[in-house]
Amino acid sequence: MPHSRHPRRRFEIWIGARDSLPMLLGAAPFGIIFGTLAVPSGLSAPGALAMSLFVFAGSAQFIALNLLAGGAGLPVILLTTFVVNLRHALYSATLLPHVAALRQRWRIPLAFWLTDETFAVVQLRYAAPDLSPHKHWYYLGSCLAMYGNWFLCTLIGVGLGRSIPRLEHMGLEFAMAATFTGIVVPMLKNLPMLGAALAAAAVALAARGLPYKLGLVLAALAGVVLGVLLEDRRTTHERP
Repeated sequence: MPHSRHPRRRFEIWIGARDSLPMLLGAAPFGIIFGTLAVPSGLSAPGALAMSLFVFAGSAQFIALNLLAGGAGLPVILLTTFVVNLRHALYSATLLPHVAALRQRWRIPLAFWLTDETFAVVQLRYAAPDLSPHKHWYYLGSCLAMYGNWFLCTLIGVGLGRSIPRLEHMGLEFAMAATFTGIVVPMLKNLPMLGAALAAAAVALAARGLPYKLGLVLAALAGVVLGVLLEDRRTTHERP
């Protein structure tokens, strides 16, 4: 992507990063905790940093650490993280009409950088009534802010994990639950979103005792499947 000298584009990048600030604050302890847990779970410090650079998926990274610490094999880890990240199919379906006209050099990095937090702010920007042609620059601003914040917090966590014993037991992980609650609740405005959330919650509770965090896999799969089915049904009924 070329460097932009257009003031409106720079402004969109800035407000995208600015509007993501609450998400940055909520994700920061999450990233630090990931860094502190990485080495005790059997992942090297460079491996933890590489995971945050090339995977960049908080929930999937934590699940992978848990499975790694539990002795799970690579196929189980890959399958579990794949299913957990299937929720991004819903995000992509929502944003596709807004980014379909962009060139591939835009779509590929924006797809990689898409997170729950960025989706929460970007979908509101795209829903705004103004007809700005630069909203993808807002998307980019949120992505870069979240990506840089996540890597920096992972780096801090790796360093702290070596110097402060048992840091992972200080309760910082509560910030993750608070952040995701703040993201999800305002989005439950239609039947597909509500149905997906309720299905995932019900399955997660019913299957919480399964080994290798398989309950989480089933919950994510149930939420995605029901959400897609309800969205497809709603789209069909809205067609003339």
